[in-house]
Amino acid sequence: MAGTVLLSSGCAVAGSAAGDAGRADGRTLRVVLTQEPPTLEPCEASLTGTGVVVRSNITEPLVERDPDSGELHPLLATGWKQTGDRTWTFDTRSGVTFQNGEPFTAQDAAFSIDRAVNSDLACNVEGYVFGDEDLEVKAESDTRLTVTTERPDPILPLRLSFVEIVPRTTDPDSKVRVPIGTGPYAVSSWQAGAAIDLSRYDDYWGDAPDFPRARYVWRSDASVRAAMIDKDEAEIAVALDPVEAGKDTTVAYPNNETTALRLDGREAPLDDLRVRRAVDLAVDREGIIDALLGGLAEPAGQLVPPGVVGHDEGIEPVRQNVAEAKALIEEAGADGVPVGRQITLVARNGMFSGVSETAEALQYQMQRIGLNVKVRMADTATQLQYQLRPLPENVGPIALLIMHGNQAGDAAFTTSQYLLSDGPQSTFGTEELDRRIDDAGALSGEQRQTAFANLLADQNRTVVQYAHLAHMSGLLGLSPSIRYEPNSATGDEMRLAEVGPAKAGRH
Repeated sequence: MAGTVLLSSGCAVAGSAAGDAGRADGRTLRVVLTQEPPTLEPCEASLTGTGVVVRSNITEPLVERDPDSGELHPLLATGWKQTGDRTWTFDTRSGVTFQNGEPFTAQDAAFSIDRAVNSDLACNVEGYVFGDEDLEVKAESDTRLTVTTERPDPILPLRLSFVEIVPRTTDPDSKVRVPIGTGPYAVSSWQAGAAIDLSRYDDYWGDAPDFPRARYVWRSDASVRAAMIDKDEAEIAVALDPVEAGKDTTVAYPNNETTALRLDGREAPLDDLRVRRAVDLAVDREGIIDALLGGLAEPAGQLVPPGVVGHDEGIEPVRQNVAEAKALIEEAGADGVPVGRQITLVARNGMFSGVSETAEALQYQMQRIGLNVKVRMADTATQLQYQLRPLPENVGPIALLIMHGNQAGDAAFTTSQYLLSDGPQSTFGTEELDRRIDDAGALSGEQRQTAFANLLADQNRTVVQYAHLAHMSGLLGLSPSIRYEPNSATGDEMRLAEVGPAKAGRH
């Protein structure tokens, strides 16, 4: 979109790129991202590139999840309870207005849920959080709504923490580029290809953030982003290279992302369990982390990191064992498995710092045990063709390097995507594992934790669709002029209200 987009909310447009850059009082908080957000549509806020700007800054959900404890807290809802086998009742907050001055009511919440989950908009939140199931939503009054699911869902409040609330005057049939919400900041301008400016919403119902303005710019080169901190051109820079880790202006944090090789079990030789197990044994996780990831990761033995419901502390990352891996390949070859067939290892450019070197290391480690592997570095669009169903045909055996972030804190969101036989990001599975995933999703509390932990462990023993690599960390650049403590949600939801000037001592 050319030019500048202005809202009708009366917010002042922030200054030009240079207008506030040199101000000593830091009145504009400047954030440099890796790329321009594809959209600011709230129903796409579960996409990292959108959510890092939108979530809890421009729009807000009914319920928020504490990224450290995993507990759910009221936000636009003041409370909720299960009032039937399939029905939950939510009480909504009074005295809240949207950035266009309209009052927030339960009707807006019902509209937002219906628009994001039940419509034909094909919102990312629908597929990632709710799957194919629709919700029955009804505003009982201005301050109460009920949500009924197709079958009992013990984590519905958690799922609704991904639905950003918008006014019921929002277009129900088309996605918006610039949203209106109830958050502490409103979009004041979007200069396509250059910057997004936010202004503090003075009638915000909660505590006012310290910075009256915020500006997002984007630079693809990590070294450029780091230099912007050093040159006082930005207060926050995301996704820095591990070589910057020793500086006083950087901080590392676990970012919920897990890297793994997804092995396509539909194609020989990867359709043989022994071959998949051999790949798992071939990987030198510690070596990759130390040499290529700057030590800013932990070896992984499962797709969900610590802190997520279902994470199994008893699962140890597989230790490299080249001799055992070679023996499995030789055994499979002796039984007629075409172990010499070329396997294509697909990885996405820019997935993380050091991704191409990691792909080459994995190629070497797989070749070392007797497999024939070539690397294909792909752009995002090509990589998604391999990652998402419908999967490409006639491309041979694929080992796909993936990076999965469980933003929601529950293994149901991982298993439904990556482990179900027909999951959107799974190549195969078993009927038994499918049944156990379905059964675990109906449980709550410790029973839920135990069921998901057990099935993750069994996946490693009986399916081995994944050779897990590492639980990743992010590296954030921070100016000495501010205080901000990143958490596991920072990469997907950077709350500007939690950023304050260093002298304030509040954060």
